[in-house]
Amino acid sequence: MSDRDKDEQKAEVDENEDDESYVDYFYGEPGDLPGTLSIDEDAAVPELVVIDYAGEQATCKKVATPEEIAPYLDSASVSWVDVRGLGSEDILRRVGQVFNLHPLVLEDVVNVPQRPKVEEYKDQLLIIARMVCPRSNEESGFISEQVSFILGKHYLLTVQEEPQIDVFNPVRDRIRTAKGIIRDQQADYLAYTLLDAIIDGFFPVLEDYGERIEELEEEVVENPTRSTIERIHKLKRELLSLRRAIWPQRDVINSLIRDGNPLIRDEVRVYLRDCYDHAIQILDIVETYREVASSLMDVYMSSVSNRMNEVMKTLTVISVIFIPLTFIAGVYGMNFNAEKSPWNMPELNWYWGYPICLLVMLAVASGLVIYFWRRGWFENLSGVRDERR
Repeated sequence: MSDRDKDEQKAEVDENEDDESYVDYFYGEPGDLPGTLSIDEDAAVPELVVIDYAGEQATCKKVATPEEIAPYLDSASVSWVDVRGLGSEDILRRVGQVFNLHPLVLEDVVNVPQRPKVEEYKDQLLIIARMVCPRSNEESGFISEQVSFILGKHYLLTVQEEPQIDVFNPVRDRIRTAKGIIRDQQADYLAYTLLDAIIDGFFPVLEDYGERIEELEEEVVENPTRSTIERIHKLKRELLSLRRAIWPQRDVINSLIRDGNPLIRDEVRVYLRDCYDHAIQILDIVETYREVASSLMDVYMSSVSNRMNEVMKTLTVISVIFIPLTFIAGVYGMNFNAEKSPWNMPELNWYWGYPICLLVMLAVASGLVIYFWRRGWFENLSGVRDERR
């Protein structure tokens, strides 16, 4: 295989990986046993962090083994166990044993990505959500990861793909500083707070896409290039990914409001309604941006066509001016012998023949220029040159 074939094959693989990250959810091999875990080789080793609070007291510490979490599950306080990373099947299975998780729950938590959903189990509620964060570097786009919630009577277990990226720091600060009513509430309110932070995390990403769309609109109208259409296509794919993330999460929140699970109190459902409104608002913005991105393709084609028309008009004006001049020069370039007949090029014997010919050509060119100027053609042409500068 040649180097060129290898490069093309690598580019095809990269493109397929991008397609998978935007479109596909996880699916197992045909015939896999229920509860089979698929661990990514690049996944980070899990970190276990416990935040326990009740009233005026709150503690936060890292634990070395899942078994150290067990005493918190039977306490009257609210315990938030945050598992950051999916890189160890042994630790994850031990966490499942401590929390008495159903094998299918552990499978949904570990085998990412899953479609956002809500499932009820005995004394537990499974919530799968997608969390997005803007990229911290100069690259455009966003980072997306799955966050799994297992809600119990006095505890909340969260499992994240990446240990360093989340939107939960404001919630942690509220618990640490006793800001608001979070310390006086139960685990279901904590689950709402984290879900609300995930939903609100979409807004900074959408602000970035709003700025990118404005830049593309100006570029499409003023200076469309080959890279412009590629950027529009990439934007549409990323907005599709955002839509696939927020659309089912709207249904998740709606299910938590309407299904009447005993682990979700009525007073928390009132807060979830506000979270649902935010999800609807995000979905409306995403749909609007997708329509604008689709219309940018039409604007791009129109802009390219208009630019081509202006170029053709410029060439037409130049051609029309020089066609009569070329005709005159061609007539007097036929070289008929004036001595053989008085009708053969009598102008060649004139004393002022050459200056007269030049003046006639100048008069014809000037007349055409004045005609086109009165028609307004040169105003459009000057606008094209100004845009190019």
